[in-house]
Amino acid sequence: MWTENAVFREDLEKLADLRCIPWDALTDKRVFVTGGTGLIGYTLVSALCCYAKTRNVSIPVLVLARDVKKAQEKYAGQIADGAALTFVQGTVEALPEIEGDVDYIIHCAAPTGSAFFAERPVETITAVVQGTKNVLELAREKQVLGVSYLSSMEVYGEVTGETARGERDLGYVELYAARSSYPAGKRLAENLCCAYGSEYGVPVTTVRLAQTFGPGVEWEDGRVFAYAARCALLGEDIRLKTSGAKKNMYLYTADAVSAILLTLVRGERNTAYNAGNPDTYCSVKEMVSVAARELGNGTVSVLTNTDREGAAFYRPEGCLKLDVQRLEALGWRPETALSEMFRRMQAGFQRKTGGREAT
Repeated sequence: MWTENAVFREDLEKLADLRCIPWDALTDKRVFVTGGTGLIGYTLVSALCCYAKTRNVSIPVLVLARDVKKAQEKYAGQIADGAALTFVQGTVEALPEIEGDVDYIIHCAAPTGSAFFAERPVETITAVVQGTKNVLELAREKQVLGVSYLSSMEVYGEVTGETARGERDLGYVELYAARSSYPAGKRLAENLCCAYGSEYGVPVTTVRLAQTFGPGVEWEDGRVFAYAARCALLGEDIRLKTSGAKKNMYLYTADAVSAILLTLVRGERNTAYNAGNPDTYCSVKEMVSVAARELGNGTVSVLTNTDREGAAFYRPEGCLKLDVQRLEALGWRPETALSEMFRRMQAGFQRKTGGREAT
């Protein structure tokens, strides 16, 4: 998915035109990206490539990939258009040697599935904490101008009450729950960023993202927003495994990318910024109902489950409204409503059916 997808192309062109993104500071700078084949990483790298192409400037991008061949296939369109993309094979847990100068680092790589957090907590902690430490060591070695660490709303843990949470208003994380490997790991990774900034002067800024989606989400993605969209498109009822009462905020991928690039250059170092769209704050049941309404055929129902079967796989019940005033003070604004997020995600869906691609 590159400029051949009209919706994705429109997102990239809007990002290239956004005044809040300090494109001049990124021009002629080499950017190292982990997690570049994931949803946010791919959109971010594509935005850098699009800006460089349309403005005829240089922004060399180095992408860390577990499988370079697959990464090259994913970025085939960008490569064909002459993007200054280089791939290095490896993982953040065992980071390979990175040759040459690096000016900026964007650390996107992390596990993303609730089932994985609960079933493989050791691997989750290792990827989040050891991976972040390795990236920070690289930043220290290369004396970079800035690091953006992608954290998560999950660091807030269990929250009750609907007051918007500022960056210092953390809730409770149950340490004796395997799924806490992710929120507890993210908290420790943030503290590592603080430690490297304090002790070694590494210029790190953290972005705590609300749940993010848009074009580029795979048809088979197991997260609830993708599941709800699949059901709606297939005309099937959406069957939640929880009560659906938990409340969250959401964020469109392009809006997340603008927040990341802005704070990478202009954000205060050694601190965190919440990134979410306040207008999307709603219960999980309300969120999937938007998918049913926007993408369904009018017959899709939302069914909930109140017996908490499999509760260990999911974030605790509660409310999580993020206060995004610190980020907005830098000139950032989210632009995409929840209903539009679903429609634009649909435009990027691709799945194999009988040898053909269906959208």
